[in-house]
Amino acid sequence: MTASRVLVVTAVAHEAAAVLRGVQQAFGHAGPTERTLPGGYALTACGPVDVLVAGVGPAAAAAATATALALAPSTYGLAVSAGIAGGFAPVAPVGSVVVADAIVAADLGAQTPDGFADVTALGFGRVRHTTRHADTVAASLRGHGLPTAQGPVLTVSTVTGSAERAAELAQRHPGAVAEAMEGFGLAEAAAGHDVPVLELRTVSNAVGPRDRAAWRIGEALDALAGAFANLPWATLVP
Repeated sequence: MTASRVLVVTAVAHEAAAVLRGVQQAFGHAGPTERTLPGGYALTACGPVDVLVAGVGPAAAAAATATALALAPSTYGLAVSAGIAGGFAPVAPVGSVVVADAIVAADLGAQTPDGFADVTALGFGRVRHTTRHADTVAASLRGHGLPTAQGPVLTVSTVTGSAERAAELAQRHPGAVAEAMEGFGLAEAAAGHDVPVLELRTVSNAVGPRDRAAWRIGEALDALAGAFANLPWATLVP
């Protein structure tokens, strides 16, 4: 049986609702259906898309994604980490879309006398997953007039709160467009089931000093809905 559905994993319900708004707009689907998975995860189906609320952080994303994929191992042709994110200025300003061509665990490793060493450099793990469809998705969104940046999206367990930390991450990960907290967890779980991955987010704030007054969460959620309304679904759901 050919995998024919897309699994979209978000951290929180507001992100899931934005995704579903976009999916409904894309497919004209009358209404989503909801069910609860083992572990209490909420999964909502709309058209060819299942949206799963996982919780915050890479461990939560991995656990939820693994649960969904284990229950339906031949159903999904793509797993997508989606939500809002911090964007690296100036390439990914507030309100823009970011599409990951790589999902990178930015703080999985050890501090050494010579600086940070990730687990790959230490010889006992991986910190990077290549995504599927990034070029096609980015081109489609730009074609619909959505400002879109493409590059590595960093998964962190501690959100950046200073200019120094932002500069360190940008130097260590050239071309990074955003940081979020769940992508690498989803990618690790999906790799165990041979399911390709993508990460798509919209920018609510700049990576750097923590300034809640400057956050634009509502704007980012509206942009997330717009992005999912304009994805190249014929490519993502063959």
